[in-house]
Amino acid sequence: MADPTGSGRAATPAFAAAVTGIGLVTPAGIGVSENWKRVVAGIPTAAIRAELADCALSMACRVPDFPPDAPGLRRGWQFDPFTQFAVTAAYEALARAGLDPDAWPDSTRVAVVLGSGSGGAATMEEQIVRLRRGGPNRVSPLTLPMGLANMAAGQIAIEFGTQGPCLAPSTACASGATAIGIGRDLLRTGAADIVIAGGADACITPMYISALFRMGALSKRTDDPETASRPFDADRDGMVLGEGAGVLVLESEEHARERGARPLARVAGFGASADAHHVTSPHPEGRGAKLAMRNALADAGLGAGDIDYVNAHGTSTPLNDSIEANAIHAVLGPDVAVSSTKGVTGHPLGAAGAIEAAYAVLAILDGIIPPTANLTKPDPVMEVDLVHTGARYGPVDVVMSNSFGFGGQNATLLITA
Repeated sequence: MADPTGSGRAATPAFAAAVTGIGLVTPAGIGVSENWKRVVAGIPTAAIRAELADCALSMACRVPDFPPDAPGLRRGWQFDPFTQFAVTAAYEALARAGLDPDAWPDSTRVAVVLGSGSGGAATMEEQIVRLRRGGPNRVSPLTLPMGLANMAAGQIAIEFGTQGPCLAPSTACASGATAIGIGRDLLRTGAADIVIAGGADACITPMYISALFRMGALSKRTDDPETASRPFDADRDGMVLGEGAGVLVLESEEHARERGARPLARVAGFGASADAHHVTSPHPEGRGAKLAMRNALADAGLGAGDIDYVNAHGTSTPLNDSIEANAIHAVLGPDVAVSSTKGVTGHPLGAAGAIEAAYAVLAILDGIIPPTANLTKPDPVMEVDLVHTGARYGPVDVVMSNSFGFGGQNATLLITA
């Protein structure tokens, strides 16, 4: 097949993993239904938080309080919040997939790939304070089992008795998307029949807020917090920190068919790249972003004209949004519909790619392209079709979902009907 992407290599149809379940925990709600309603309506979640009053900035997008009977709370005393988010989202995804963990046909064929940019940030910060104030005897013996970045993946495996590969990729804000791409590849190579894949982060902590504030990455629009996260807007001034988890259940088409499961969508392409440029700033010409998008297209055997919608990384920072929009224009042209759901959720860091992959599945299922909340004055330098005056309704068959992280690590997923 001829190369439709400009990647320099022939495109051949890739292995497509069936998505049979999705689960979400985000500032937009606990559960898929609540999330999607708010994202489609474009209702922001940013607010001034009293518990952050002593921080450099008290504005954030927080996950709502869990109901007391939430399944992720069964062993919640052992979990950092990022693990609690991941386990709760995994319960929902498995239920949606119709899979009973008590009846795995072969638990050694079930894998977990759960990415995180930072792991148990809240736990580690709390224990450092204990150490400084009270000495070594005040440090909890659960510090490492709660704080290590692999523990969301590990606790999911323990919770559901999975004995296949258990992996925890960390590619900063691309972690969740990277995990889904790796999960699909585990199915393609035959290493697993089912993969619980996604990402989780919970970094609304004094240290993370202070560090991002000192970098100039956070919006200072505290006088009107609901409008602070405004991807692609000419008046954007930075991101709003979010948190949460997204989990997808992936299966081979054959495995899903044999058990009578109907795929919600498919992961048909995955592209990864490195900017090889700077520890925080994207390459000014979007070199890595363009390469990730072209690699994903080639992997799926699709061309630029096949993409109906791009769920952009769209963080609301001046550099990211303009460079990403220009990269999308270069790869896909000016007419593809583009939006960022971070206007609603803020930026949940390593969870973002998995959360947005779940939104891509929902866009396909419902035929809805969600708007970019708070985008009232599109930046004129961005020559793409920005969805911002409300959701668009109509068939959506192929969604590109971009995730870009510090260190110049990029991941693009192609989700198809």
